[in-house]
Formats: sequence, structure tokens, C-alpha cells
Amino acid sequence: MKAARLVLEYLKGNGVKYIFGIPAGSVNAFFDELNEIPEITPIVTKHEGAASYMAAAYAKYTNQLTVSIGCSGPGGTNLVTGAANAMREHLPILFITGSVPLNTMGLNASQELDATPIFEPVTKYSVLVKDSKDLLNEVVKACEIAVNGVPGPVHIAIPLDIQHEVVQDIEIPAPAKRVAIVPDLNTIKDVAQELLKRKNGYIFVGQGARYSIDQLIELAEMLNWPILTTPVAKGFIPESHPLLAGVFGFAGHDKPSNMINEGDGQVLLIVGSSLGETATNNYNVNLTKNRFTIQMDFDQSVFNRKYNIDLPVLGDINLSLAFLIEELRVAGLTRNTADSDVQTEENFEGITEEYNTINVLLHLQKYLPTSTRYTIDIGEFMSYVIHHMKVLDYTSFDINVHFGAMGSGIATAIGSKLAEPERPTVCITGDGCFFMHGMEILTAKEYNIPILFVVMNNARLGMVYHGHAMQFHRTHPSFEQEAIDISAVAAAMNIPSYRVTDMQDLNEDLLNNFKNLYGPAVLEVALVDNNTPPVGDRVKFLSSFGK
Repeated sequence: MKAARLVLEYLKGNGVKYIFGIPAGSVNAFFDELNEIPEITPIVTKHEGAASYMAAAYAKYTNQLTVSIGCSGPGGTNLVTGAANAMREHLPILFITGSVPLNTMGLNASQELDATPIFEPVTKYSVLVKDSKDLLNEVVKACEIAVNGVPGPVHIAIPLDIQHEVVQDIEIPAPAKRVAIVPDLNTIKDVAQELLKRKNGYIFVGQGARYSIDQLIELAEMLNWPILTTPVAKGFIPESHPLLAGVFGFAGHDKPSNMINEGDGQVLLIVGSSLGETATNNYNVNLTKNRFTIQMDFDQSVFNRKYNIDLPVLGDINLSLAFLIEELRVAGLTRNTADSDVQTEENFEGITEEYNTINVLLHLQKYLPTSTRYTIDIGEFMSYVIHHMKVLDYTSFDINVHFGAMGSGIATAIGSKLAEPERPTVCITGDGCFFMHGMEILTAKEYNIPILFVVMNNARLGMVYHGHAMQFHRTHPSFEQEAIDISAVAAAMNIPSYRVTDMQDLNEDLLNNFKNLYGPAVLEVALVDNNTPPVGDRVKFLSSFGK
């Protein structure tokens, strides 16, 4: 059996269903062997960067190991951004890159690059395999590292000749399994005691709580404490839940901001947030000021990083929450569900006929299915989404503001839809992002993946434009671009496309076209919105430098 086939058989045993990437000479053995393994489908993308974002989304919404592949040289370097993103999101992805044959290393071979040290800062493990006998062991080791501890990406560079070598009598090991990080029970008891002796507090929720929403809501209802989310955690909990105060941080809401800055909460219980810049509204000192601070996380490095933590709780968050709930139950607390029934219907009476970003986004939500997941790209529209769009269902937004790679939302929609095919999926992107990774709509077409791509087209780099206007009171002419009819670009690829230029175009009849798609569709919103987006605190932070 070829070494490449052995790797694929092991990955198949791990439940890998898709490999995201682009075929090329230095990884040709893998793509050839996929002909014999129908259980794994190669998703051939238009750019390796997009492949890495798709893999990240698939890992996120299946909570499983995922694989992304690229050739040596430029294929590998194109994957690096996705690896860095996966590190920030704690996603277990195996990145495989080809490498030139061993006997040509150092001879300026075509696409030669030592990728191992390049991936090292943005992965948990990066290695070049130099012997076919070691290949499977290294893959197994890498996959175990990816799923255990703090989950994250790993990288293996495999020379072309190693892939094709035949290996004998190698037993395929059992799949990689996560070993739970069990919190210390005495620490949990201490947390329970601290919560019980303080009457009020806030629950501050970050991306790490993604797989623990039921426990999180149960705890909040036992304590009757408000829930504040970071921008990345927007969408975890429907906003109609009476304990949800809203988003704190970048483009957040007034209510949670007032709670943090002026409220009387005696405790801040942080669940799954590393307390980074966008989550803390530029490291707001009032977050933990005069508050007993408890932080739950599976990543020990987040404790006392920027803020002093009185009681850190190391462990898988679902276990920490479950143990804490049991301690509080033993102490006599019960769940108050009388006022906590979540309503999925939302009032959209606030929509006006003014053609602006807010009304466009709310109009979309009014007529698209309540269960829709929106993958949000990077741009001025992102701040409007965080501040104004409604949370109608659980895990209904994917917002990647912490790493912020333009174009990632487009590929995220594809990975998300493959992970949860029954969930309606809409990508909200911009013209700048579209010009980076917009050709992935063709990938969606080739695989019959039904996604609505909403392209907010203002013919400029909107976030940059408004940021400079607010910070420097002027903008550079290069920020504005020639207006391109993006719907026509999609139509040229035989993808259904529509273009709206005012609110009258964006009606229920039009949006009904997107409810039963058999492949991708593009809705271009040609709109120059000169209103100031809700990013003021971000601009204040940037403006603080150079003074």
C-alpha cells in the first residue's frame, strides 16, 4: 500500500469525509488514491486560503478533525493564513503540504520551500517527514495533538517521493480521541461558594462556550444573572431570552456597556473568552474593576493574561459548567424558567424605507427562514450585523472579528453548509472580500451547495474608508474603487443572481426565491451608505496612538 493511501485510510477511520484543497504535482499521490476511497470527497477550491477557511468552518460545526491540503511552495503559504485563523479559533485541522523529493532538497527544485518552520508559529505541531516508515506515526501523533488539550491546527510536510513509497505490514491505529480536561472539583466548590455569597453578577460569554450553550443557559437561569456575549459569541443565544443583555466589545450594545462601566455586578463569570481586544472593547479596565472575577477555560494561558483573575477554572467548559450546576443544585438553587421561554418570532417594525445598511440587513432577516445561519465576512457591514441584526435561533452567526481575514466568510459558508446541510445558510460579504475570494461561489456551484451570497457593494473598502474618515478626517482616493456589477459576474458563471439598488427591490417576492435553492445564488446590494457605522470605540483606540 502506498504511504499516501495509508494516511487516507487512517483519516477515513477518523471520520474525515472531506479534504479541502487544490491538487498539484507535489500532492498528486493523495488525489490519485482518493479515486479508491469514495468515503472521502475532495473539495477542490479556487484558492488554498479559501480551502483552509472551509476546513475551519467544517471543524467548528461538526466538532471533528478536518483536513486541508496544498502543494509545496505557494500552496503551503496560501494555507498559512487559515492555520493562523484556526489557532485563534481552537479548531483541529490537519494541514498537509507537499514537498519536493528528498534528493532534490536544497537544489532549487520547482516550488521548493521549507514549510515546516513557517507553520510552526501558527500550529500546535509542524514536521517534515523524511522516511515513509515514519509517516503514519507522524500523522497519528499530529491528529492526537490537534484534538487534545487546547484543540488547534497541525501541519505535516510530505515529500513527493515519500507519498509514493510502498509500506508493508503497518496496522492502521485507532482514531484520535480527545481526552477530556476535567476541572478540579475543589476549585468548582470554591466557585460555587463565591457565587452563593454574592447576590449579583454578570456572565461573560466567549467563543469557547460554543458547545456548552444548554449548560450556560441553565446556569444563568439558576443564578438569574444577565448574559453578555463577545462579538464572536453573538448568536449563541437568541436575544429574546430575557437574561441576554447583548454584545459587549467591538460594535456592541449600550446595555452591556453600561453594565460593565456603571453596573453593580459583584462578580464577573467569564466563560470561554480569552479577553482579547475586540471582546473587551479595547481592554476596558472596568470589565473586572471591583469585581470578583472567575474565568472558565480549557486554555491555561488565558488566565491572568491581561486581567487579574481571582479564581481560574481549568477544564473543558461543558464539564466545568455541569459540575458547577450540580454544586449549586446541592446548595439549594433551582432553575428559574418561568420567564425564560425563548420566542423565535421577532418584531421587525423598526424597518423603514430608507435605503441603508441597517434596513437591508433587517429586511433579509424578516423574510428569510428563522433558522438561517449567517456567515459574516470582514467589512463595514460586519459592525452593523453585530449591533443591529437579530439573534433568532441558536448559533445563528459566524463572526470572525478576532482574526479578521477578508473573504473568510465566503468559504466559511461552504464549510458550514457541508457540516450542517439542512440549515439554511447565508453569507454576508462585501465587494472587497468578494474580489479576494468571490470565485468560491463557483466551488459552491460545482458541488451543488445551496447558499445565498449577499454582496454589499459600495465600491470602496468601507471599513477602511470610515475608519480613516473618523480617525484622520480624510481618506485616500485609493480606498474608492470602480463600481463593478457583481451580479453580472455571477451570471457569467450561470449562477442565479439579482441586483438591488433601492429598498423597493428588496421585497418578499425576491427573497422567497432564496428559500429552496439547489445551488448558490448571489444577491448584490449596490449601496453606498455614508452613515457612520457603530465602530466608534475602535476608532478611539486607534486614535490613541501617535499622540
